[in-house]
Formats: sequence, structure tokens, C-alpha cells
Amino acid sequence: MLVYLRLLKESFGFAMNALRNNKLRTLLSLLGVTIGIFSIIAVLAAVDSLDRKIKKDIGSLDNSTVFFFKYSFGPTDVPGWKVEQFPDVTYEEYKFLKNSLTDVESVCFKLYAGRETIKYESKTVSSIAVVPCTYEFSDIEKLDFKEGRFFSEQESNSGSNNVVIGHEIAESLFEGVSPLGKEVRLYGQRFKVVGTLKKVGDRMISFGSNPDHTIYPTVNRIRSLFGDNNQSFYPIVIIKPSKGIDIENLKAQITYKIRNFRGIKSGQIDTFFVNFLKGATDMIDETIGFMNIAGWIIAGFSLLVGGFGIANIMFVSVKERTHLIGIQKSLGAKNRFILFQFLFEAIILCLIGGIIGLLMVWIIALILTNALDFEFVLSAANIVLGTGLAVIIGLISGILPAISASKLDPVEAIRTGM
Repeated sequence: MLVYLRLLKESFGFAMNALRNNKLRTLLSLLGVTIGIFSIIAVLAAVDSLDRKIKKDIGSLDNSTVFFFKYSFGPTDVPGWKVEQFPDVTYEEYKFLKNSLTDVESVCFKLYAGRETIKYESKTVSSIAVVPCTYEFSDIEKLDFKEGRFFSEQESNSGSNNVVIGHEIAESLFEGVSPLGKEVRLYGQRFKVVGTLKKVGDRMISFGSNPDHTIYPTVNRIRSLFGDNNQSFYPIVIIKPSKGIDIENLKAQITYKIRNFRGIKSGQIDTFFVNFLKGATDMIDETIGFMNIAGWIIAGFSLLVGGFGIANIMFVSVKERTHLIGIQKSLGAKNRFILFQFLFEAIILCLIGGIIGLLMVWIIALILTNALDFEFVLSAANIVLGTGLAVIIGLISGILPAISASKLDPVEAIRTGM
């Protein structure tokens, strides 16, 4: 064990001598490894950061969430003109599903509405999102409250004028003063604020509006103002299944119940769509997977060039130290001692290049994180991967030079070096 530790120490010394004595040559050789490690870890770190951001943005919704809607979230064989003729989802269908479905945690009724202006005394905020919904929406969306609460079941059913507002709306209208209990004007009506949400920040992907810029009134209050046939609102039922249930069975259950509720006869097509959030997230995961593959392909060429560079410098190193190898072997050094010496040297050189590449990624990640509203993360897994790749490149690129050095005849080596 002590022999190999001494061997590692000597190899490190030879590697550092190579750096000092042939700075330009070594720098050019290391450049390939450095760029290769930098490229692949930078791409993987960017993709990981993007993946984390997307999952954080859509993390408020369970991956198994089901959307019962007039429209499909993805491609469909039904022509667009026929879809437009489908009836809208109704509040009665929401109540029917809520009372008849099994294996579900929550069922919520929500309206997609246009953007509006909200007022408080002399202050106005324009282009805010309005999301009329039932009381279950808070549990399905997992809203985080800064102050107050969501409206209750009784308030939801009775159509109270209570509302919950997002962080940016609260900051703009009330400027640090608690909005709880105060009345804002929306659609020309007064609504009482019962809760404010914590700041969410910008989202890259969002299934719906950003809570920071959203107001949540009770859906029955909006239905009482505008009725159920107003073309400005698009109703949807959101269903949160119980843990561990078969989603396809739930879809079949919803389809069967709604077909019966609507009186759709056998042989007639469904006049609705049962959409899954999982389908959208699977598509995102697939895209991220392709990005990872593309990153590996691009960086692979740099790693290949880097490996050739290290192999070249090791062959030159063998040539320059032929005389020393001959002396070592004449003094009793075994072939594996010479092989490991050059192999360790190749690995150490690659590790130096890899560490430089990782440092470059870390510095750039810090700069971009501070400059942009996006967190770039260099994970421990990527650091280990970068280090491991550097070791593998060192092994592959150093094996042939190391073998050639270990097989040198001591007499010929000494004579050649003289």
C-alpha cells in the first residue's frame, strides 16, 4: 500500500513537472479535457436547473390531477369544429361528480376568465387574472398563505363576496398594510379580502395563472352576477385522485358517469375530454431527456479531442523519460510499477483539466444566478460525474502510453536516452 502511495506521489510530481516545464504544450492538451468536462457538466447543470424550475412551477399540482373539460389538452381525432359544438361543463356536473366519484380526495369547479382591473380606494391594478372557484381549489392547488385563509365550504356554496388575492396585488393596492377585511372593487362589485398569498415568483411553465397576479372570488358569486351561459367564462372541473389508485380506471369511471348524466347513447362520441396532468409532465420529461442526450453528444466530441490530447502528451512524456525508465527497470522496477506511474500521471492531468472545467461551470452558474431570476445549480451528482469522467478519460488516454513505457527493454531504454 505504501508503495502505491509513493507511486501516486511521484506520478503527481511528474504531472506537475510536465505542467511547469512544458506549459504551452500541457495547456493545449488539457484544454480539450477542460472544454469537454465544462461542456457536458454545463449542459447537464443547465438541464437539471431547468428541470428543477419546471417541477417547482408545476409542483403545486399533483402529477395525477385530472381535468374534466370541453377541450383536450393534447392532440385529438375529433375535428375542431365539432369540439366547439360540445356543451360546456356545468356546476351541476361538478356536484354530481363530487357526490358520486369514489377514490378521489377533492373535486373542484373553476372558471377560466379574462383579465380584469381591481381597485381599492384611489389605487388600481390592471390586467390581473381572475379565477372564480369553489372552496376545494386551495387544497388541489396547494396555495400558501401569507395572511388569512381561503373561503369556507359554506361561503363557497352561498356565493359570498369573499376573495383571496395574490402577493403582487396586495403589495400594489395596500403597500405593506394588511388587506384583511378591506373591500376591493371587481366587476363593479365590492369584495372583501379574507386572505393573501405568499410570493411565488416568475414561472417558466404554469397550468393556469401565476398566483402573484391572481384574485380568487367564489365561483357562485360570479355565477350570480353573470349566469352560466356567459361566453367570457370557460368552466372546468379539476379532480384530485386518492393516492395509489389506477388513473385509467378513474378516467373510465368519470367517462361512464358523465355519458349517463348527459344521456349520450352507445355508439356516440364523448362530448367532453378527461385530461391528465401526467401527460403534460411526461412530455416535458421527454423533452428534457432529449436535451440531455444532445448535451452528451456535443460534449462527447470535446472529450474525444481531450483524450487524444492527453494521449499525445503521455507519449511525448514516455519519449522524454525513456532513459529514466531504463534506469528504473535496471534497478528492479517491475513493469506494473512503470505502467501505474504513467497511468496515474495521465489521470492526474485529466483531473486537473476536469477541476478547471468544473470551476468554470460553478463561476458561470453563480454569475447567471445573480444576473437572472433563475437559479442555476451545480449539483453534487454532476460534480461527481465530472470527476469520474476525468478519471475515465485519463485511464483510456493513458493506457497505451503506459503499456508502451512498461514494455521497454531496460538496456535499449538506457542506450536510447544517452
